[in-house]
Amino acid sequence: MMRSLLASAAILTLVSTVVPLPLSAHHSWPVSMDKLVTVKGTVQKIEWANPHPMFTIEVREDGKTETWLIGGPALTRMEANGWTKTTLKPGDVVTGTGFQFSDGQKIIRLERVVLSDGKEMRVYGR
Repeated sequence: MMRSLLASAAILTLVSTVVPLPLSAHHSWPVSMDKLVTVKGTVQKIEWANPHPMFTIEVREDGKTETWLIGGPALTRMEANGWTKTTLKPGDVVTGTGFQFSDGQKIIRLERVVLSDGKEMRVYGR
C-alpha cells in the first residue's frame, strides 16, 4: 500500500513538472481595485500584441504633462469586444478608465475607453 502511494506521488510530481498547466501562465495585474481611475490624453504609441495591448497616452493637467500606459486583456478578448489594431491611432484624444497599479505607477488595467467621437469601447463586455 505504501509503495503504491509513493509511486503515485512520484508520478504526479513528475507529470506536474513536465506538463505545463494552463493556470501556471496566468497572472493578474498588480492593481488596486479600490477605485476606478480616469485619465484623458492624446495617444502617443500603440503596442497591439499579446499578452496585453498597451496604449501610451500623454495627459496634460494643471500645466503638467504625464505619460500613462493603459493596457487591455489579451487580443482575443479585445477583438471579441469590437476592438481592432486601428481602433486607436496616434493623435487620438481618448479617455481611459480602469484600475491603477497599486504601487502608484501610471499604468492602468483598462476597463473602457471613450473615443474622441464619444463612442465607448469596453474590454470586458459590451
